[in-house]
Amino acid sequence: MLPTLNTVSADLDAGRATSVGLTEAALVRAADPQGEGARVFTRLDRDAALASAQASDRLRAAGLARSPLEGVPISVKDLFDIAGQPTPAGSTLLSKAPIAERTAVVVERLRAAGAVIMGRTNMTEFAYSGLGINPHYGTPRNAWDRATGRIPGGSSSGAAVSVTDGMAFAAIGSDTGGSVRIPSALCGLTGFKPTANRVPMDGVLPLSKALDSIGPLAASVECCAILDAIMAGERYTPIAPKPLETCTFAVPRNVVLNDLDETVETAFKAACKTLEAAGARVMLLDIPEFDALPALNANGSFTAAEAWAYHRHYIAERADEYDPRVVSRIALGEKMSAAHLLDLIAARQDWIDAAEKRIDAFDGLLMPTVPQVAPSIQALIDDEALYFRTNGLMLRNPTFINFLDGCALSLPCHAPGTAPVGLMLAAAGGKDHQVLSIGLAIEAALRP
Repeated sequence: MLPTLNTVSADLDAGRATSVGLTEAALVRAADPQGEGARVFTRLDRDAALASAQASDRLRAAGLARSPLEGVPISVKDLFDIAGQPTPAGSTLLSKAPIAERTAVVVERLRAAGAVIMGRTNMTEFAYSGLGINPHYGTPRNAWDRATGRIPGGSSSGAAVSVTDGMAFAAIGSDTGGSVRIPSALCGLTGFKPTANRVPMDGVLPLSKALDSIGPLAASVECCAILDAIMAGERYTPIAPKPLETCTFAVPRNVVLNDLDETVETAFKAACKTLEAAGARVMLLDIPEFDALPALNANGSFTAAEAWAYHRHYIAERADEYDPRVVSRIALGEKMSAAHLLDLIAARQDWIDAAEKRIDAFDGLLMPTVPQVAPSIQALIDDEALYFRTNGLMLRNPTFINFLDGCALSLPCHAPGTAPVGLMLAAAGGKDHQVLSIGLAIEAALRP
């Protein structure tokens, strides 16, 4: 099992570890030519990380640790501004763009809490895919079945592998349609997508301002709760698990259970049975709003419209510098009219109102985070039709929660030694603490 933030913090408090030692070990892993570091980080800030670690050790020795993150190595996705650096967002197009003058609020808050920022992690170019494949910087391989070379999931691909491979103890990513939850599910991590307005987006390169959110990928629910509180500007207070015997969950009967592979289906059913055995009620529920979402997006999506607005001038002059499978999807936004966008804005609120009313009686929704285990990187590179079909499947279930402006956890629910599978617990917007509280109880029930 991966160490949790509280475990690392306890080791630092007890003198069993130092921040400098932890940081040096993480840097060694990141620099190992036999490892994934060259594909995990687009930029590794060795000197800054060591300086931060040294400062943390002095503060801790003086009894001035600022939070459970004091002195703990953390990675951040390549779309967060850091003063003095460009913000490429997984592209070569922006690799020589003007440097950021200010650091993103999220990174500032992490630093203020004592986190050691290791560097910027690789991602799908401009966050526009759930697979994690990047033709510019390479694709970090999933720790599961590394010999085959399987996708880590995206778009926060390097974020996930930085944690599984011990280059950081947690990572910060973005989630517009599952980009925190998908790699968490495929790599056996816990990932949290908060309600969008909970964590400020200042200094974050956008994909879709209507759907973007920022969340952690880590070893446990409590790790996610700690990071979420710090990024939201709150003082972390430990969250108590909600007793499962008081919980009633809905499993959407439509859409989200389609096209499950055998591994995911088996793990998901077993997880639901485990929760029932622990006293929870698990019920099937029809959610027709999920069936209606493709029709709402038939004339274009928020992501396509907003990505096109951001990228249209770059594409007009430098389209050949993009990943072809990214730029082709961004270009779809050109066809969306202002009237269609306004229609979608209005329709979304009606959709949210109807969906929230339908699920209000339940403590949360349960569903597979994604319907299949991680496929081969090379197979997706070689087959464009397979690439787009698989990308759609990976994004399908998480996207419902972004459109809902909800919050969600992905928790590992697979048997030890088998392919990672994620169980998603989701709720309406604003119920972040409730989801984290229930997530703690689910995690304990599912723990081998």
